[in-house]
Amino acid sequence: MPTERTSAGDPASTLRLLWRDALGDPGADAPATTRRGPRRALSVDAVLDMATRIADAEGLEALTMRRVAGDLGVVPMTLYTYVPGKAELLDLMLDAAYARMPRTGTAGRPWRDRVSAVADENRALFTRHPWAATVSTVRPPLGPGQMAKYEHELSAFDGLGLDDVTMDDCLTHLLTFVQANARTAADARAARGDAGMDDQEWWEANAPLLARVLDPAAYPLASRVGTTVGETHGSALDPDHAYAFGLLRVLDSFAALIEAGR
Repeated sequence: MPTERTSAGDPASTLRLLWRDALGDPGADAPATTRRGPRRALSVDAVLDMATRIADAEGLEALTMRRVAGDLGVVPMTLYTYVPGKAELLDLMLDAAYARMPRTGTAGRPWRDRVSAVADENRALFTRHPWAATVSTVRPPLGPGQMAKYEHELSAFDGLGLDDVTMDDCLTHLLTFVQANARTAADARAARGDAGMDDQEWWEANAPLLARVLDPAAYPLASRVGTTVGETHGSALDPDHAYAFGLLRVLDSFAALIEAGR
């Protein structure tokens, strides 16, 4: 399935919707005609909240303009008077999720604590909204939520002697790591659900045949390390351990960069 991307819709429409509060958009609460029952007020916020609930529960595959309209009790064409299409809707959803992110107050704390907090905040975002980890943000949604997020996260690297480009490079590297780990965690959850068994049960089901066909002498390192990892984590991959281990390595790489600049 093609990757969903932000900023794929009409730029003017998207920016106007993203900054509707600052612009004082009068169309945010225009009346809509429902399929049944009396007329009621709809709003852009109501549309994106419903879309977010659908994506949180069922993923972006289930998110269509028709589905959102149906769950709101309006005809699909009504929805397009609020949001032009799914591309613009996705930008609104992600920017709103960014705006609602709890942000840790880390002023005055060591830089490792500040950067770790940024990583943890983004991991929590992907836990609340797993679909967000699947979206490409090479061209980010240029809304107030994105700008507040960027400002907050850059502050974790401020005052470390890094130039502006390097600060952005470090933040990008950190967020790429967190997003990749979140995708792996989502894949692990999906694998357990699809197979109807947890990792331990899956290994136990495959172990008898593997023991018959695998010659440890032919693959000594793979056999030894794989066995140790399986006994330690109960699976071939533990996303929580991978996150903790990987974050420490990212922080160590930043430490070397910061020290080299002093």
